[in-house]
Amino acid sequence: MSLYWILTALALAKVSAGHATHEHDQLPLTGSGFDFPPAVGSQTWLEKYGPQIDQPFSGPLSFSHVPYTRCLEDDSAKFDIALLGMPFDTAVTYRPGARFGPYAIRSGSRRQREARGYTLAWGLNPYTLGQKIMDCGDVPVTPFDNALAVDQMEVAYSTLLARPVANTEGPSPGVTSMLAKDGKEHPRIVTMGGDHTIVLPILRALNKVYGPVSVIHFDAHLDTWPAYPGQASEQSRVTHGTFFYLAHEEKLMTNTSVHAGIRCKLAGIADLENDDAVGFKLISTDDIDDYGVNEVIKRIRERIGDSPVYLSLDIDVIDPGLAPATGTPEAGGWTTREVKRIIRGLAGLNFVGADIVEVAPAYDHAEITGIAAADIVHDFLSMLLSPVPPKVQRTWVPAKDEL
Repeated sequence: MSLYWILTALALAKVSAGHATHEHDQLPLTGSGFDFPPAVGSQTWLEKYGPQIDQPFSGPLSFSHVPYTRCLEDDSAKFDIALLGMPFDTAVTYRPGARFGPYAIRSGSRRQREARGYTLAWGLNPYTLGQKIMDCGDVPVTPFDNALAVDQMEVAYSTLLARPVANTEGPSPGVTSMLAKDGKEHPRIVTMGGDHTIVLPILRALNKVYGPVSVIHFDAHLDTWPAYPGQASEQSRVTHGTFFYLAHEEKLMTNTSVHAGIRCKLAGIADLENDDAVGFKLISTDDIDDYGVNEVIKRIRERIGDSPVYLSLDIDVIDPGLAPATGTPEAGGWTTREVKRIIRGLAGLNFVGADIVEVAPAYDHAEITGIAAADIVHDFLSMLLSPVPPKVQRTWVPAKDEL
């Protein structure tokens, strides 16, 4: 036997002997810095440590840890702003997967919470402004029948829209009861898609309450095409690229809507002529370079005016290098920061609702897209509750030149 194996055997024998005589020996936990009282039969968790809070990485998955209720079945649930998932993706033209979007956005929001909701950019915390914000779960959308799914989404949205608001002390910032046909204030819903088709049932539901609305549409694509080649049935017209054309046919929109961030390839000038007929003006991706963020904001606000307005944001408005998890990526998009800056500039318009769509986490990496989408939803909440755009927060004041 070699010397190595002899020494190894002796060492093992010594360790075994030590364990035989001192098997219960351990590092003492008493003394300076290690004084722990007995756990059994003493204080409860609540007495010793306080409430059972959720860590950023723990707890039930609701958006930003806000209260979660299945509002569609619980008609006692009252809220001013509802977060609602629509996990639908069976009307896409390229990559599916956005049915997992609501999950990805909620997962991306885990580090957000009411207690730390203040941001320098907005100068406020949307959760502390007296409005009840609630996660109402997901619409149980069928993946087998698109006609049925669209009806389910419309019924779900209409159900929540008809609820009385939780705050009865006065109208919510940014929208008044005068916008609604019945003269009442209605809750506002931030919807997490789902592919972009979900906006058709949403606009149908909103039309019952507000009549035709203007739309601010952040997207790489127009989504105003009449139909795709090969359409064989009336139902096959309903896709994530045709829903605005159908909404126009149904007179659900005003003629004062606007696209922002468009950069898709087109069949030709006829696509733009059709888009104008549907009621949209277009701000391209390149306009932000030529005119700047403030001009983009100005053009959107001038186009919308005082009309009731719905905001729909396709995550593909952001460059796929910054938000890769989407069904129809287009190179050359805006940055996340630019989009957030524009959203801040829209505060104070008469918003009746908002959505973020086309998040498909199967194509994500390290939750990049889910985190960006969740942060944009936080911006939506601040936007809905801000009467005016926030002032620029000066965090660095240059030293005075004494020379």
